[in-house]
Amino acid sequence: MKPLIVIPARGGSKGVPRKNIKVLGDKPLIQYTIDAAKGVFDDEFICVSTDDFEIKSVVEQLGLKVPFLRPNELASDTAGTYEVLLHAISYYEAKGYFPDTLILLQPTSPFRTSAHIKEALKLYHESIDMVVSVKETKANPYYILFEEDRNGYLKKTKEANFTRRQDCPKVWEYNGAIYIINVKALKERAISQFTKVCKFEMDETSSHDIDTLLDWKIAEIIINDKENDRYKE
Repeated sequence: MKPLIVIPARGGSKGVPRKNIKVLGDKPLIQYTIDAAKGVFDDEFICVSTDDFEIKSVVEQLGLKVPFLRPNELASDTAGTYEVLLHAISYYEAKGYFPDTLILLQPTSPFRTSAHIKEALKLYHESIDMVVSVKETKANPYYILFEEDRNGYLKKTKEANFTRRQDCPKVWEYNGAIYIINVKALKERAISQFTKVCKFEMDETSSHDIDTLLDWKIAEIIINDKENDRYKE
């Protein structure tokens, strides 16, 4: 495997302003992901892709070189992750390194660890498009998800005759923590168009993703609980 680990960290986060470098517990949020990546890969393969000078400075103070600042067209609210990943691949290829596997680690998943990444990597092989981390969803489309029809009435998203949630098929949702991507497949089509996708299941706490201030407060509770458990040992 020739890996490229991309940690995308835009400066203009809306839900939690400056969240990528906001201190959670005793360190900046992005450090949790950098530490997890460093526990598996050498620094030279880890790329923090940012458009922000302050984020660049914080990351480099942590001992990881930031190879570039994103161009303006990838710094806006409308810039997609797909374009950011292709830009990172192109940058490294221009430098003579041709990755065949891209590992996307979003900094909003502070409880994803090196151990999770190592286990997910065991599931990857070059004949698939992607291994992606998931959690079992509480919003099962066979039971509690509905769409509105043209008459304004609610109908089940997936028609079925289940009367108990426990009888429904298991359904998973992407948790945003780990994406192990076949670079060849990524160059051909967007992640949403992948068909050969395998899951790596994570628990609810490890899957926690920070998008809103409420998510941040929950993360602080998780951190405090972990600290309290450590003191009890």
